[in-house]
Amino acid sequence: MTNEDTVRRYCMAVANRDHATAESLRHPRWLCEWPQSGERVTTSEAMRSIAETFPDGGWRSVERRLTGSEDSFVVTPTGQVVDIAGAGDAWTAEWMSVYPDGSEWFVIDIIALKDGKVIRETSYWAQAFEAPAWRRQWVELDAPH
Repeated sequence: MTNEDTVRRYCMAVANRDHATAESLRHPRWLCEWPQSGERVTTSEAMRSIAETFPDGGWRSVERRLTGSEDSFVVTPTGQVVDIAGAGDAWTAEWMSVYPDGSEWFVIDIIALKDGKVIRETSYWAQAFEAPAWRRQWVELDAPH
């Protein structure tokens, strides 16, 4: 299985709450950080408990983009090409998650692999917002999310 296969399979497992698959793809020293809330999840058992007890049933997610490379170069979310030590061990996944209250959140997961397993992930969430009118003359607007 390639690193891309591992990351794509892992992300789909997490999005679909397929705990057994996600856990099988995690390195024994795996951890997940949520910088916005200052939390760190350090065991698969804890992550499973969080997903299983999420209020009102949890989220549903749709992948928007997966960025990484099987060689020694990775494209950052800003489009910059950087050389990554460890060749193909750094990945970025973009998601749209919809929560039980109907709110939509953009999710960025930065995923690091070691020995073909997910060893570290860092997740960031942000809600969509209306583009301010003052800068419309300089931007193009996407279709509504």
